[in-house]
Amino acid sequence: MDFDIPKELQDYLGVLDDFIEKEIKPLQEQDDNNRFFDHRREDARTDWDRDGLPNEEWEQLLAEAKRRADAAGHLRYPLPKQYGGQDGTNLGMAIIREHFASQGLGLHNDLQNEHSIVGNNVGLLLMLNYGTEEQKEEWVELLATGKRGFAFGITEPNHGSDATHMETTAVRDGDEWVINGEKTWNTGIHKAQYDMIMARTSGKAGDGDGITAFLVPTNSAGFKVEEYLWTFNMPTDHAHVSFKDIRVPHSSIFGGEGKGLQVVQHFFNENRIRQAASSLGAAQYCINESVQYAKERKPFGKPLATNQAIQFPLVELQTQCEMLRALIHKTAWAMDKDGAFSVSDKVSMCNYWANRLVCEAADRAMQVHGGMGYSRYKPFEHIYRHHRRYRITEGAEEIQMRRVAGYMFGFMKQQAPKGVTG
Repeated sequence: MDFDIPKELQDYLGVLDDFIEKEIKPLQEQDDNNRFFDHRREDARTDWDRDGLPNEEWEQLLAEAKRRADAAGHLRYPLPKQYGGQDGTNLGMAIIREHFASQGLGLHNDLQNEHSIVGNNVGLLLMLNYGTEEQKEEWVELLATGKRGFAFGITEPNHGSDATHMETTAVRDGDEWVINGEKTWNTGIHKAQYDMIMARTSGKAGDGDGITAFLVPTNSAGFKVEEYLWTFNMPTDHAHVSFKDIRVPHSSIFGGEGKGLQVVQHFFNENRIRQAASSLGAAQYCINESVQYAKERKPFGKPLATNQAIQFPLVELQTQCEMLRALIHKTAWAMDKDGAFSVSDKVSMCNYWANRLVCEAADRAMQVHGGMGYSRYKPFEHIYRHHRRYRITEGAEEIQMRRVAGYMFGFMKQQAPKGVTG
């Protein structure tokens, strides 16, 4: 068995670091763009007078970083070569995302809004796997260049994690469908030209089948943003939206009638292993910073690092990082070898444990750094507030544990849902 990072990946990390030093860090340093990353970050990023939405200057800066990354050939790394990518792997994405997050806050990779110079273009990945030929022809290049995008309308106010009891419905009327209902935590809807709305088209409450995904223009008659939901970590682009008699053509169905949830589950596995790797990287950053500070800080005439009360909690966190890193790498490797659904239980293990671990590491870093650790002059409060969401929004850890239990006790099988490949 070979546990080394493949040489081509290790070499690519060096290429990415060089690009960050030459292109991204200078961009972050100019025009006081550091205000988006230092103690002013939450205020600078948030347009408090516009429903708490992301500041337009902040989003333009992110877009410029992505433009430069795309021009350099990095942004589309996970995509097939025919679409300008590098045929990147799940293992590659996991290693890159951990590497980026372990460097701390920066324009190279800001996880508060899934920004990275190595993109995780969810919409495009789904389009390539499940779009019709007509949809691909219309959408692929627009998605790849960021000129068009869609949000995900899945979660509902009354049902949260239970998508199978969806109350949003779509009823066929000739060559059209009429959609009624509401969604919450509809992220990115302030900029998305389309919303991928999940609606029940057949079956009964609790059925996994019978829910269909529709690509719906956000300027459709009857589409309304009720409010933007303010959160623990601002700005917010998470909306509560409603649909009143929205009419869309039959061709707006994405992934097949009645198969909406199965399509999204494919993405969940790939996204969750990458997100777990990011949380691992952020946890490692918190530990590294704490160790360094403990060596330098000398209260009562000796370094903090000489105290076992400082050492032991960090030792436990580092031990967990090492074990989790091995599982993430193995799981991502298995996904590349056998498909995204071959290790669904391991993906859930990685995800819920990584998200719990980073919160513990950020909390410990605050404690080690004392008053400054609690302040916004250090990034730990931001890391905690951001990653705390993933213990809920990336599939609540209780849901992830229930999923693992389903495989352990034989209630579920390690295979793709009916009609889903990959």
